[in-house]
Order: sequence, then structure tokens, then C-alpha cells
Amino acid sequence: MAVPKHRTSKAKGGSRESANEKRTMGQLSLCTQCGVERMPHRVCPECGFYKDRVVKANKKQATK
Repeated sequence: MAVPKHRTSKAKGGSRESANEKRTMGQLSLCTQCGVERMPHRVCPECGFYKDRVVKANKKQATK
């Protein structure tokens, strides 16, 4: 039976565990402006609003 010669460091073991961890998408919330589902605490991909203000210009408004 194989036995490791040296102990695996915390960093090495942690990076291996995090690579194998299956991430799931968190709960979605509704945008207060357009009603589209989006990730919480992030800018809405459709209208560009975050916390009741425009953070980024939306593609439709930029082309007009």
C-alpha cells in the first residue's frame, strides 16, 4: 500500500478540495426596476440598476 512521504500542506489540500467542490447557483432575487431574476448584490444584467440607481448603461440605451 502506498504511503505519502511528506504531509500535504493546508494550501495544497485546500486548493484540491475547492477545485472538486461543486458550486451551486445561489438564490435569485427580482430586480426592482424591470422584474428580471438576477443574483443578489449584483447589477441587473438587463437594465443596469443596482440599489435604485443606474450603475452601467444598458445596451439598448447606449445604441440609441
